[in-house]
Amino acid sequence: MTINDKVVVITGAASGIGRSMARCFAAEGATVVVVDIDGERLAKVAEELSCEAVVADLSTPDGIAAVTSRERVDILCNNAGVLDALTPLLEVDDALWDRVMAINLSAPMQLTRAVLPGMIERGGGVILNTCSAASLSGGRAGCAYTAAKHGLLGLTRSVAWFYGDKNIRCNAIAPGAIQTKMHVRDMPNQSGMEKYSEYFGTIPEHGKAMQVAQVALFLASDAASYVNGEVLSVDGGWNAF
Repeated sequence: MTINDKVVVITGAASGIGRSMARCFAAEGATVVVVDIDGERLAKVAEELSCEAVVADLSTPDGIAAVTSRERVDILCNNAGVLDALTPLLEVDDALWDRVMAINLSAPMQLTRAVLPGMIERGGGVILNTCSAASLSGGRAGCAYTAAKHGLLGLTRSVAWFYGDKNIRCNAIAPGAIQTKMHVRDMPNQSGMEKYSEYFGTIPEHGKAMQVAQVALFLASDAASYVNGEVLSVDGGWNAF
């Protein structure tokens, strides 16, 4: 898919969708750089794929700098994210809000801002943001996560509009219920869970991380060369409900 000569940076790559993305891109011959805060798991991915690993906390300036200090990035996959345990607004404290915004929205903005000049200088590049079904509705997650993912979709479209004439493509994927460990790390907020449980029956059978990664590979490749500013749901039809 014409990415065998590209340098691809993937955040949140120690597990789940990010790890599957890394496997997909490596299989197509790309030079892959995997990024995550979980150094132990990340080392296993890097060993499996014989690729560079960057252990970084993307909520900090040092973490952002560790990723963006490299000379060349052709494809940036802003995939790292954290959940908010389905917490409604009245129970969101500043610490939860700030953490979710820092990882899910501020980090993608900062990373994209850092790599854009080099992409423009080299004549083009691709930004791919992992949004969520929560980017498209108000009832797929808690308040902070939903707001952050709506913001990430807005960032996607803004970058596409401003820099499309520089041969920069910026698109998003919106996964639905995917089988990853991300969904079981935190106990859900009780009141959020009570509200959300009414709609469990609308969720299709959970998808697999590789099904999302294959869509990411398509959007990053030249096969999607005329796709810009778009969000593609990968949710088994959940968004149709």
